[in-house]
Amino acid sequence: MENIATGDVRRQQAPTLAEAFAVWLRIGLLSFGGPAAQIALMHREIVDNKGWLTEKQYLNALSFCMLLPGPEAMQLATYAGWRLHGTLGGLVAGLLFVLPGAVVILALALIYGLYGDVPLVNALFLGVKAAVIVIVIEALFRVAKRALHLPEHWLVAAIAFVGIFFLALPFPVIIIAAAVFGFIHAGTNSVEDCHVPVRLSLSASFGTASLWLVIWGAPLLALVAFDDGGLLLEISLFFSKLAVVTFGGAYAVLAYLGQDVVIQHGWLTAGEMMDGLGLAETTPGPLILVNEFVGFLAAFREGGIWYGLLAAAVTLWATFVPCFLWIFVGAPYIDWICAQSRLRGALTAITAAVVGVILNLSIWFALHVFFNDVSVQVHGPLVLWQPEIASIDWSVIALTLLSALFLFRFHWSVSRVLLLSSVSGIGLTMVFA
Repeated sequence: MENIATGDVRRQQAPTLAEAFAVWLRIGLLSFGGPAAQIALMHREIVDNKGWLTEKQYLNALSFCMLLPGPEAMQLATYAGWRLHGTLGGLVAGLLFVLPGAVVILALALIYGLYGDVPLVNALFLGVKAAVIVIVIEALFRVAKRALHLPEHWLVAAIAFVGIFFLALPFPVIIIAAAVFGFIHAGTNSVEDCHVPVRLSLSASFGTASLWLVIWGAPLLALVAFDDGGLLLEISLFFSKLAVVTFGGAYAVLAYLGQDVVIQHGWLTAGEMMDGLGLAETTPGPLILVNEFVGFLAAFREGGIWYGLLAAAVTLWATFVPCFLWIFVGAPYIDWICAQSRLRGALTAITAAVVGVILNLSIWFALHVFFNDVSVQVHGPLVLWQPEIASIDWSVIALTLLSALFLFRFHWSVSRVLLLSSVSGIGLTMVFA
C-alpha cells in the first residue's frame, strides 16, 4: 500500500530511508523500560529532534495503537515508519524496534537454559533498571505536558489512573470509556494538522489484510507437516491467539501469558516465568519479547538448542507479524479519524487516559525495582500494591538518583545515562558482593 500521507511531515524535510534506518536502529538499541519509556524515546527522536511527525500526528497514532492488541510501542514505530516511507519504511521501523532486543533475549535465554541464573548479567541490569525508572518519569512529564490541555483531560487521566491502579479495571474498559466520553463531549473545533487522504480504498484494505493473513499463517501451518512432536505447532497456535485477544498493552499480555504458560501448559515454572519477565523488563525492545524466552525454553528442554532456536523464531513470527497486519490495514484511516471532530475527540480522550496508564506503569515498575518483595492486597473493590519496606534495595535507589542527576541536571543522552548506570551497577555489585 502506498504511503498517502508522506507529504504531511512538517518542520523538516522527510529523511531518506538510510537516514531513517539509522534512527530506527538507535531507537531499537535504546528502547529499554517498557512502553512508557519507549514511547518517550520515540517522541524525543522523531518529534522533538527530527520533526518527522507533528505532535498531533504522534499522539493520534499513539491513541490508535492503544486500541490494538499487542505491543503498542512497536506498532507506533511501525506506523511512523509507514508514514515516512510507506510499507517498506514500516517494516524497517518495526523490525529494528524488535530485532535488537530479540537477539539479546535469545542469547540470555540460551545462557539461562544452559547455566541458569548468571550474576554478572543481573549486575549489569541492576543499573539498567535504575536508569529506566528515571527515563519513564521523564516520559510521563513529556506526554502529560503535550496531552493534557484542558481540565477534562486531567480528569480523564486521573480517573484512568485510579481505575487501573486502585480498582484493577481492565484496560479495554478504561480506553472504551475514555473514547465514549471524548466522542460525546467533542466540539466542533478546527482540525488543523490533520491531513485528509485523497481517497480511502476498502478494496485495497481488504487486499492488504488478506496478504498479511497469508504471510502470518502460511509458515505456521507448514509446521503441521514438519513437526512430529507437535510442540512447535502448539507454540505457534498459543502465541497467535495471544496476539489477537490480548488488548491492553504489554502488561495485559504478560498477565495472560504468565498464568497459561505455568498452569495450563507447564512449559515453565513460576520462578522461571518471573526470571523471563525480569529479563524482558531490563533489555531493549517490547516487554512481550518474554514470549521468545518462553518459546525457546519450552522447546530447548524437549529437543535441545536447535529445536529451541526454531521455537524462538516461531514465537517471534506468531507474536509480531500480526502487528504489521493491524498497522498496514489501519494506518491510512488515522488521518481520516483525525479529520472527524467527534472521532478526534475520542482519540484525544484516549490520549489523556494513556497518561494515567503510563503513571500506573511507572509506579508499578518503580515498586518492583526499588523493593524485592511486593505483594497485592485486595480490600473489596480496592487493589493495593504493598512493598515490604525491609526489602528495599538501596543500591537501586543510589543508581536512580545518579541517573536522575545526569539526565535532568546535566542533560545527558539516554544512551550515556544507561551506560553510566549499568557500569555503576556492576561496580556496586562487585564492591558489596
